[in-house]
Amino acid sequence: MKYLTFEKTEDGIAVVTIDCPGQKVNTISSGLMGDVEAVLDRIEKDSSVRGVAVLSAKDNNFVAGADLFELKKMKTSEEVLSYMSKGHHILNRIENMKIPFVACINGTCLGGGLEIALACHYRIAVNSPDVVIGFPEVQLGLLPAGGGCQRLTRLIGLTSALPMMLTAKTLRAKKARKLGIVDELVPLYGLKETALKITAGLIKKGRILRKRKRGLVSFLLDSTSPGRAIVFSQARKMVTRQTKGCYPAPYAVIDAVEYGLKRGKEAGLQREIELFGELVISPESRALQSLFTGMLDLKKNPKKNLARRTGKLAVIGAGLMGQGIASVSTPVCDTILMKDMNLDASAKGMKEIWKGLSKRAESGAIFPFERDVQYGRLVPCDDYQYFKNTNIVIEAVFEDLALKRKILSDVESAAGDRTIFASNTSAIPITDIAKGCGRPANVIGMHYFSPVPKMPLLEIITTAKTAPWVTASALDLGIAQGKTCIVVKDGPGFYTTRILAPMLNEVMLLIEEGAVPDEIDRAMRQFGYPVGPAALIDEVGIDVGAHVAGELGPMFIKRGNPASEGIPKLYAEGYMGKKNRKGLYRYDVKKKKGVKIPDERVYAILGGAPRKQFDPAVIQQRVSLMMVNEALLCLEEGIIASPRDGDIGAVFGLGFPPFHGGPFRYIDHAGGDSIIRIMNTLEKEYGGRFRPAKILSDMVKKGKRFYTV
Repeated sequence: MKYLTFEKTEDGIAVVTIDCPGQKVNTISSGLMGDVEAVLDRIEKDSSVRGVAVLSAKDNNFVAGADLFELKKMKTSEEVLSYMSKGHHILNRIENMKIPFVACINGTCLGGGLEIALACHYRIAVNSPDVVIGFPEVQLGLLPAGGGCQRLTRLIGLTSALPMMLTAKTLRAKKARKLGIVDELVPLYGLKETALKITAGLIKKGRILRKRKRGLVSFLLDSTSPGRAIVFSQARKMVTRQTKGCYPAPYAVIDAVEYGLKRGKEAGLQREIELFGELVISPESRALQSLFTGMLDLKKNPKKNLARRTGKLAVIGAGLMGQGIASVSTPVCDTILMKDMNLDASAKGMKEIWKGLSKRAESGAIFPFERDVQYGRLVPCDDYQYFKNTNIVIEAVFEDLALKRKILSDVESAAGDRTIFASNTSAIPITDIAKGCGRPANVIGMHYFSPVPKMPLLEIITTAKTAPWVTASALDLGIAQGKTCIVVKDGPGFYTTRILAPMLNEVMLLIEEGAVPDEIDRAMRQFGYPVGPAALIDEVGIDVGAHVAGELGPMFIKRGNPASEGIPKLYAEGYMGKKNRKGLYRYDVKKKKGVKIPDERVYAILGGAPRKQFDPAVIQQRVSLMMVNEALLCLEEGIIASPRDGDIGAVFGLGFPPFHGGPFRYIDHAGGDSIIRIMNTLEKEYGGRFRPAKILSDMVKKGKRFYTV
């Protein structure tokens, strides 16, 4: 067998160890399922086997889920149904065994991995932060279809199971034990020996009894038809409110659970397979799967051999961005200098990092000892005397070119010839920052997104002079920090800010024409954006928008695109957005029924055009296609290396609707010829800024697509 090892103790306990070859984690595949069937056949034929312990040979991993690359190769729902039916057959065999099967969870146990564990009769988990349990399927546009919807609901109850599947929430070991998913927590070491002892105890007992504690309300909602009807109704309303109906997978989860509770477990299992077959080939799921596999690809450093480990890091600026950069670096760097104007400012930044580390320790994400070790790596400073032998310096100060150049000069004077200087800037070209410096080959951009600990993207910007080893080292640090990194070429706004700018410019043009901010936001949320673009302007800051307009405006004007003066005008009038409670929306009055109230004083500043209704479809086309077309131009000019990088950057950096897959996947799904027709119509109505990029016209003429799958 390639995927499993089998051994039997003198007591008649079989130890089955999962070890997928050539992989860091175990995944469910046709090969693994074939080996499991062979082991089950062997166990059924051997009457001396009295119990089974299922372990993993991988460090900090039980089973991570299904092999998505195998799923992506399937073209029809029939292929998927056959594949899933085989999986159901195997898991049902495990569940129906007369001897106890014990799942021994030593790390990530997600998706299909959790379904294997649920099919077993007893589950033990290592009491460690490395144990993560959950069903992430909805994030891929899928549902747990290996019996997960049925078994989890029956194990922990409807009101606990349904939110877990709908939100893809993951649990630490202690929480999973409290909910009843895990039966027993065990020490970190000696898992095999502990598993054998527990399995032997279960053999002696003969039966596994569980009693779920629940109050009257929980009982009524979980166990009565009227109660369940309320739960399902509220769940559908919540999904519609949060997703605007754009994602079919959450509705499928609700359907599968409801179907099984009404018609029985066997019918529910079959319904899971049917729904999975429909979802897995849907455009929404294909888009989400593409994003996921793209992220996996970007977790690998293609120039790993050139990279130098960042043992000593320096972060200049202990504000919000600097704190965030330092906080994601504490698990991977030996020393982190936090420099600011004075030690009080540095200490204030360190205090915030301590708060974040303490929250992680309280949640079980790290041990308290690890919290203390990570915090001990931080060193406050207010000058450059400690910068010698620093591997990378990340500057995270205000968006001021002169200030950044001064800091670069100071770092070059204090640090060594092999010290990398990275600027965390959202718009200023790195070439401009490096102009006149002593070591331009060492200069690179590392554009983090706020809040740094939560935002997954890191945009790494290279100039014509950036050395390959510098790029490789910056990429290595970003990957170690847990970021999904795209490497882009230098230019005004790089990639993410550059494609965001024309989109927000179009929003301001709409408002100047008479559109109302909340109507624009409503239309774009219906399109799939999590936050409306007008609200985003306030969130990011009108002051930041004015700076970006100053950096990128000349480039767009040179191309003949009208640049709105709206954001600079508002900034000149003291508007900075949410941060000073003066923006496109009112922050000095309560929302009406939870809806933000536009600040009508803005209209006079922007020219006083009368307010009027706009067709939501036109708003969606104008706003979204400005971003899409700019992404096309970035690919055409070589700013980004591939459609994959462009889609990852737009989705994870800017909130482009994930179910569309990003600008390039969106074009493929909508059809390049259809996009061109819409843009031609918009160009006639609103001007040359809607002229389709040449790369799109060329592809349509050749009958090509950006993706083959």
